[in-house]
Amino acid sequence: MAKGKPILIVDDDQEIRELLKEYLTRAGFDVLTACDGVEMYQQLALATPELIILDIMMPGDDGFSLCQQIRRKSQVPIIMLTAASDEADRVIGLELGADDYIAKPFSPRELMARIKALLRRAEFRQPEKEVVSGRKLKFAGWTLDSRTQLLTHEDGSSIDLTGSDFILLHLFLQHPGQILDRDAISDATRGRESLPMERGIDVQISRLRQKLGDNGKGPRIIKTIRGSGYMLIADVVHED
Repeated sequence: MAKGKPILIVDDDQEIRELLKEYLTRAGFDVLTACDGVEMYQQLALATPELIILDIMMPGDDGFSLCQQIRRKSQVPIIMLTAASDEADRVIGLELGADDYIAKPFSPRELMARIKALLRRAEFRQPEKEVVSGRKLKFAGWTLDSRTQLLTHEDGSSIDLTGSDFILLHLFLQHPGQILDRDAISDATRGRESLPMERGIDVQISRLRQKLGDNGKGPRIIKTIRGSGYMLIADVVHED
């Protein structure tokens, strides 16, 4: 999986950049580095990475701002580096479109596992990887195009979903009326089970509900099953 795949590391800490570059290069990745947003855009102008590792605390534009800017143009997987004790940073990062986060200090092996999980998800999202090419899923006034990841409402408005939001919604649409617990959702969207007290899944669900115009207190699409997980309660129609 790693052979030749470009990864961009954006971190103002030179030691971290060099350590990650050495480790990921040995694993077979083609590693690019940047110390801030300016260098990041210079690298993006020269190459298209398949994953970005983005630190939050940097001079100039911070990781939150850069994540938001990247998401306006690209669905490239993003892992954010956060302070170990700052849950608020992790939640904000996910809300802005990051796909995963890892807290400093971290082990290179854990980071590698996160990278491989996100790259597997990215491969799954490619049109040629779709189980049913071109299939459209209609529900509650919305239509999801599995090839383009475009979500369109019957009123004519549309949303270009982030990678993690697409996989999450697609997962629900493939299992209507079925309770999905947090571990099942986390495994499908992140390639791992959820961690104790982790709020990432709840944040993703909340973000998706907001985009769908769904109210958690009076849901029409995704219902919270207290103590169990979440369930898609809308009818789903499959069309080619």
